Amino acid sequence: MADSDEVGSRITGTALHLLRSAGPGAVTIQAVQAQSGIAKTTIYRRHQDRRAMLRAALSELMTPTPPPPRADTTDRLHWLVRNAVAAVDGGIGFGGFASLLTDEDPEFSGLFREVLGNQRAALVVVVDELKADGSIPADIDPEALIDAIVGAYVAERARTGRVGDWEGRLFDLLSTALRS
Repeated sequence: MADSDEVGSRITGTALHLLRSAGPGAVTIQAVQAQSGIAKTTIYRRHQDRRAMLRAALSELMTPTPPPPRADTTDRLHWLVRNAVAAVDGGIGFGGFASLLTDEDPEFSGLFREVLGNQRAALVVVVDELKADGSIPADIDPEALIDAIVGAYVAERARTGRVGDWEGRLFDLLSTALRS
């Protein structure tokens, strides 16, 4: 039998692939079994149901690695920008994002928002650290800053159909706007 971690990774990887390519409605135990070749019984041993499987896949996807210890302001801001959009960019994709906005699959939307709250908490910690050490103004609202980053990302994709040099341009804007 394959290594337990490898099987778990294949299950979540397949679930994420289905989510990105066909939307949340395509992510079922049966579809993951068919796509991955992993027996349904093996999937059910790990995940009680579709909801548990989706939660595991989304949680794996949206758990940011903290910035390096003693990273400078520039590195922490780059980390913030990359991780603020990671849930969409490297995660659910714009198809999943569209489903979230239209609430096409309420179960998925609820799970995504739940997991997103945990991911954003890690981002807020970094914003609070930047405020505490004087790297950015103390009156910055962390949630609004994160929303602005994600909103700029989505707007760029809507405006141009791609993201291109978005991160560099946004970083330049943030660096100027957030000077103390």
